[in-house]
Amino acid sequence: MNFKSSLLLAAISAVILGCAPQAAESAQTDKSAAVEKPVETKPAEPAYKLDRTELGNGLYMLVGSGGNIGLSTGSDGAFVIDDQYAKFSKPVLVEINSLSEGPIRFVVNTHYHGDHTGGNEAMNETGALIIAHDNVRARMGVTTENLLWGRATEPTDPKTWPTVTFSQTMTFHFNDQTIDIIHTPTAHTDGDAIIYFREADVLHMGDNFFNGMFPYIDVDAKGSLAGMIKALDTGLMLAGENTKIIPGHGPLSSKADMQLTRDTLATIQSRVKSRIDTGENLQTIIDAKILHDYEHLSSFIDVESMLKITYRSLTGHLE
Repeated sequence: MNFKSSLLLAAISAVILGCAPQAAESAQTDKSAAVEKPVETKPAEPAYKLDRTELGNGLYMLVGSGGNIGLSTGSDGAFVIDDQYAKFSKPVLVEINSLSEGPIRFVVNTHYHGDHTGGNEAMNETGALIIAHDNVRARMGVTTENLLWGRATEPTDPKTWPTVTFSQTMTFHFNDQTIDIIHTPTAHTDGDAIIYFREADVLHMGDNFFNGMFPYIDVDAKGSLAGMIKALDTGLMLAGENTKIIPGHGPLSSKADMQLTRDTLATIQSRVKSRIDTGENLQTIIDAKILHDYEHLSSFIDVESMLKITYRSLTGHLE
């Protein structure tokens, strides 16, 4: 080995020996960082909860996510009104089966919206017969445009559709109850029904009645504010001072609660109509804040949305 080769070898050795500890240290640091880096986990979703209110005579009101469920239990089995969203079918079935010794025999849908009909397929699989107004089955098979929120309600699987439909009224004799099912036309939708248990004096209003909040009226499904007021009038004729009333949304109610809602909707309709009659357009009516005293009723439907619904219900268009 000549002198130049010796110098080159010495230089390479120095570089390797000088860098090796740094490389080892770097590798160790990277390894430590990999070990110490926290693992990101998604928080667990809270368990689905149904609140139960016993109404007597084997009847219950179940409140969860979606429309309020009515339930009759007894020697004939279970009679269910509405069944909330599809994703909550399992806990809803568990709750019903914990209260009823017999099978689910009948399920009545108060209208076509998914928060009231989503559990139909699961109910159907238990052998239950699904019942609703003629227009509920028709609407579940087509696309309905929602102009208020700018989206569409798509058709559902035929497994979710009611297999028995009616046009005006039906009567069941079940669990020692006479159960009247009454169609309320052009109300929340064009396929609404209210259900009255005569002997138990319990009335389920479906989404014809939102207790303590502004209602949603599906004008695209031929609902109307005037029809909703008439539906509340029908419920008020059936109800007595001690009738227990299950609203579509909101807490268990009395006749006085429903009367207050009816009068509030009539006032809202009157205020908006008087503005329309003087030639005001929708934006002018919104800017006038004519429902400022009803702000406390805002929920997923706020004051502006309520004015849009009312204006469109009265004029047939949304400006």
